[in-house]
Amino acid sequence: MDLNILWFILIAVLYTGFFLLEGFDYGVGILLPFLGKNDTERRALINTIGPFWDGNEVWLLTAGGATFAAFPNWYATLFSGFYLALFLLLLALIVRGVAFEFRSKDKNPRWRALWDGCIFGGSLVPALLLGVAFANLIRGVPINAQMQYVGTFFDLLNPYALLGGLASVAMFTFYGAIFLALKTTGALESRARDAAKRLWIPAAILLVLYFVATYFATDLVTRLGINPGVIPIGMIVLMLVAGVLAQRGWFGWAFLMTALSILLSVATIFLILFPRVMVSSLNPEWSLTIYNASSSPYTLTIMTIIALIFVPIVLAYQAWTYWVFRKRIEAKPEALTY
Repeated sequence: MDLNILWFILIAVLYTGFFLLEGFDYGVGILLPFLGKNDTERRALINTIGPFWDGNEVWLLTAGGATFAAFPNWYATLFSGFYLALFLLLLALIVRGVAFEFRSKDKNPRWRALWDGCIFGGSLVPALLLGVAFANLIRGVPINAQMQYVGTFFDLLNPYALLGGLASVAMFTFYGAIFLALKTTGALESRARDAAKRLWIPAAILLVLYFVATYFATDLVTRLGINPGVIPIGMIVLMLVAGVLAQRGWFGWAFLMTALSILLSVATIFLILFPRVMVSSLNPEWSLTIYNASSSPYTLTIMTIIALIFVPIVLAYQAWTYWVFRKRIEAKPEALTY
């Protein structure tokens, strides 16, 4: 295995970590106005992700930084071609972060309702746009021989990509409901359980439709065959198993199965891409690959050494954080931190 392949895998791992951790995080934000019936309950819902949300987003920043350093041509084409979409993504993430901090600065109900709406929108928009972006990566976008994106923003809003966005929103919302069923008590826990039981069917349907559409919108059959293997099929099976487990009230196992389904979803995307990083819809030979888009071998070597040192430290720290804040959150004013 050469360093180009290694860094392709590492970037896939970073995006997988982001979706695994930020997925339920976004789900909680999307469910906030629906499950929280009063200010105390909404505060409790926010507190379930309070210690984690900013650390979870670091995975996305690290993935972007690793892309810039390891595959600068990929970074340049992606961020120039998807400029407006990524700007909207960044804006939503900024508004979401500000909302978490500003919400409790004033007790006025209108003030808090404003920021609760920002948390909802700041969770929904990234979940949708990231699904759209990754769907476009495997479908192909207009890239010319100079590695330049020559399409428009509206080229990204094709039916297949929008289906991918809806599938990611549905999966994350279901994921968030299961997380809340494990992190809350009383009435909130009951509502979260009911939400998870209702949400798994649309999430599973959208995921299956997206998987079927991938056969027609991408070169999946050419690259992986009619039978794409264990990973893509396992993605569907695990999502269905997660729904059955949620229906039976086994939310710990349902959470694990959903997490594994998301892991396999990201793995499927990168399997379809490899060894490409962006597919050109104009000419397959103009696609960006891990070789024509990469940095020098020296740069990749230095990055590998740094990653081997610091990635285990980051993983250990984040695991410790989840362990420390593992207890359930009660919707009682005296038990909540504002």
